Amino acid sequence: MSTNTDVFPSLPSTAWQETSTTLQLWTQVIGKIRRSLTPLINHWWNVTLYVTSRGLTTSPIPYETRFFQIDFDFIAHELCISTSDGQRTAFALKSFSVAEFYQKTMSALSSLDIKVKIWTMPQEVSNPIPFEEDTKHKSYDPEYVHRFWQILVQTNRIFTQFRSRFVGKVSPTHFFWGSFDLALTRFSGRTAPKHPGAAGVADSITHEAYSHEVSSCGFWPGGGGIEPFFYSYAYPAPEGFKDYPIKPEIAYFHEDIQEFILPLEVLRLSDTPDETLLSFLQSTYEAAAVLGKWDREALER
Repeated sequence: MSTNTDVFPSLPSTAWQETSTTLQLWTQVIGKIRRSLTPLINHWWNVTLYVTSRGLTTSPIPYETRFFQIDFDFIAHELCISTSDGQRTAFALKSFSVAEFYQKTMSALSSLDIKVKIWTMPQEVSNPIPFEEDTKHKSYDPEYVHRFWQILVQTNRIFTQFRSRFVGKVSPTHFFWGSFDLALTRFSGRTAPKHPGAAGVADSITHEAYSHEVSSCGFWPGGGGIEPFFYSYAYPAPEGFKDYPIKPEIAYFHEDIQEFILPLEVLRLSDTPDETLLSFLQSTYEAAAVLGKWDREALER
């Protein structure tokens, strides 16, 4: 019988930092391919990846009169590309550089008669190196990648349950490759003041992402010595937001990033992890909805 620590495996940031950094850049290559071939959908929902029963996917991408799909398979540890006319190609994921991953991906697409150009500069990372030049980042530990994906699967499951309680505008549960996190966003239905911007992110990105009032939650796998955590924030944050009582009691408001935080380790050690995470999601949403005077009767099931 699985324990909670099996369902939510350990993911110490120091143990997989190099792999995490490499994998983030690989997902950016794939995400940028999707972005280059799809029309803008509100809040950049057209660029994200989605959790699958084996990894992460772009979902079908239009190309001329065909569709193709790119999948990270974190069980077989392959990158797979399939097309609507029955073609398929794949290559193994192992410890090779971002430059080699970029070259392999573009060659695989070319073999399927798919020609695409992307902006090869990484986003939302420090000291970015163009994909085709990056021979620095080249780590892939399949054990920790599999653990990361297992956490995404469980998070996606619980987020979907939380999502079902809301009948207003709500995002899919989707993976943002820039910030390397799985996110879910509820909307009040009102427009928001222009976002002041964020370090390392183009204003065009933040203005589109935060054009309307939101309560957003997510999971970030850690990095830079910071351990993985679940988060929740509001934009704009209503007065008194950070002091609103939330659950569980061990969750807290992080002054530096201006978000409510629930460490992954708390969930791993909880006797009731689903209920623990749902209580965090619900109470932090209520902080935004109650203090922001959302029309909860119209928006909630």
